[in-house]
Amino acid sequence: MYEVASTYVSKEHQEFLKSVKRKNIMVRVTQLAILVIFFGLWEIAARYKIIDPFLVSQPSRMLKTMLTLNQNGTLLMHIWVTLSETVVGFTLGTVAGMFIAILLWWSDFLSQVAEPYLVVLNSLPKIALGPIFIVWMGNGEAPIITMALAISLIVTIISLATGFKEVDEEKIKLLKTFGATKMQILTKCVLPASVPTIMSAIKINIGLSWVGVITGEFLVSKAGLGYLIVYGGQIFKLDMVMTSVLILSILSALMYVFIVYLEKKLIRWK
Repeated sequence: MYEVASTYVSKEHQEFLKSVKRKNIMVRVTQLAILVIFFGLWEIAARYKIIDPFLVSQPSRMLKTMLTLNQNGTLLMHIWVTLSETVVGFTLGTVAGMFIAILLWWSDFLSQVAEPYLVVLNSLPKIALGPIFIVWMGNGEAPIITMALAISLIVTIISLATGFKEVDEEKIKLLKTFGATKMQILTKCVLPASVPTIMSAIKINIGLSWVGVITGEFLVSKAGLGYLIVYGGQIFKLDMVMTSVLILSILSALMYVFIVYLEKKLIRWK
């Protein structure tokens, strides 16, 4: 009897769940329709010379370019190079940024000392450091990953450190009253309360990592999607440029969707 009562769902609640499901379906359908219409209008405008296909390419030519690169065996190689550099830079930036943010929360003295330096580093155009990284580390993946780390790290530190400090002080005082150590306050209160802030910083870090890697590949690279963009621009093959940009958009969107999926799992577990 108890099990039957516990699993009972009212008619009103069922209707509410159905309405939420319908709304989610409509959102996905609308998003897909906008994408299809956009590429359809782009193709039509290019075919009828409303826009110059040489300057802006067109979906059919981008598809042909993608197939040609795949047949040459270079497409997956370029995708893998850029994706691996981005994942490494993203992981290093997230882990290092969280560790440093925890240190700044742990020590008020260290936080006050580091604050002006973080502000200056955050306002510094990171691309200006690119030639320095190349001289220090040579012509390879290291300066590209370092560029991604430089662009994403400071923003991650600032956002996480701010989020940690905004945790409810009353909760922290209550834990201190019961004799909790600082490590217990961090693990039992600050970090769990900062999950939305952490996930928000990670989402921002995704985009910054892609920007850093592509910027690095613009400066020094022998492979990767950034290399294809630069090479295509130099030889006036804008189909290659637009194809690379499209692939970058797809990869960044998939990476973002994966992080959103992890966020939902984490929130349910929490």
